[in-house]
Amino acid sequence: MRPGVPFHEMWRELLPVGRSAATGGYRRHAWTGADAECRAWFREQAGARGLAYETDRNGNQWAWLGDPAGAAGDAVVTGSHLDSVPDGGAFDGPLGVVSAFAALDELHGRGVRPARPLAVVNFADEEGARFGLSCVGSRLAAGQLTADRARELRDDAGVSLPRAMERAGHDPDAIGPDPERLARIGAFVELHIEQGRNLAGDGAFAGTSADGRAVGVASAIWPHGRWRFDFRGEANHAGTTRLEDRHDPMLTYANTVLAARKKARLAGALATFGKVAVEPNGVNAIASLVRGWLDSRAPDEETLAAVVAGIERSAAERGARDGVRVAVTRESATPVVEFAHGLRDRIAARLGGAPVLPTGAGHDAGILSAEIPTAMLFVRNPTGVSHSPAESADEDDCVAGVRALADVLEDLACP
Repeated sequence: MRPGVPFHEMWRELLPVGRSAATGGYRRHAWTGADAECRAWFREQAGARGLAYETDRNGNQWAWLGDPAGAAGDAVVTGSHLDSVPDGGAFDGPLGVVSAFAALDELHGRGVRPARPLAVVNFADEEGARFGLSCVGSRLAAGQLTADRARELRDDAGVSLPRAMERAGHDPDAIGPDPERLARIGAFVELHIEQGRNLAGDGAFAGTSADGRAVGVASAIWPHGRWRFDFRGEANHAGTTRLEDRHDPMLTYANTVLAARKKARLAGALATFGKVAVEPNGVNAIASLVRGWLDSRAPDEETLAAVVAGIERSAAERGARDGVRVAVTRESATPVVEFAHGLRDRIAARLGGAPVLPTGAGHDAGILSAEIPTAMLFVRNPTGVSHSPAESADEDDCVAGVRALADVLEDLACP
């Protein structure tokens, strides 16, 4: 392997791709032009290091140091994703991919010759910003999303996932479980910016002690899911329809948003309505349909189920008073993830007793944990802000993350 470009140069090169001049946020949605630029960047980085490049049946990109065909359940893989939420930050996902290439460079500089195959991966459509389902690439690979269900996914313009993939030059007929590829892997380690302030010393999880460390290790991911709420009322004229004659779904929706906040707070959980669609969406028209998407997360699955059930009851009760029909569809559900304890503890020890902390955010590592041993490293986020242009990390902390990842890869690939 030849050494690649330094971390900072890679970061600067990727930084402008998909960035909105108006908001400063990123719009790197799956299978779009910005996504294509990110994917081209990944392939260029693989080529610069003489790595074997391939795209799997689900559109995930791989760059291999060593013979991938020779990996028999012992390959060590690292990476993350390059797509973003609407107007997302620069670090969520890309930090893990850039750091993965930089960690290979660090190993090269140390003169390390891995005894096991190493790979960097960019998982497709982790955020689910375009088609509404997160971690599509890893879910397909792990068999947690069927090919038939994937083919039904549509974006807001009605474009199907297969059509979008085809337009981007990928064969959608090939999508589906990829057990042979996963069978090559002995461990997957994902580096990610922390989405919270636990490492910064002011986090949401009681009992977490970061001791001023720039890098931490994940213990678990809270169970979480997405639900679509359809509130159907009656369209009418905003200027002539008496208040008592209205069947206004916006009222039911608004009450449900407030109920979600209250029930989550009382249960020590999280609940967010962050996306809404309205028909006919006119200023002077009473809506006929309000469609809102709920994201909810909790420390355990029982609490999550109770919170969502309570929100549904509140919606139905208010709907009955407003003359509005309410229907709820669960679009995704991810159970609690306990990262492999042996791998987690080995990594924490290798990093000198790094702090171990949970997270409420979902990741590809969480999806893959059902099939292979996985672990996560978190890099300190001084503000805790994520999914926003204000997301940030200090340069020194990013470099510390690269070195920590290189230490972990060396430990796992050079037994």
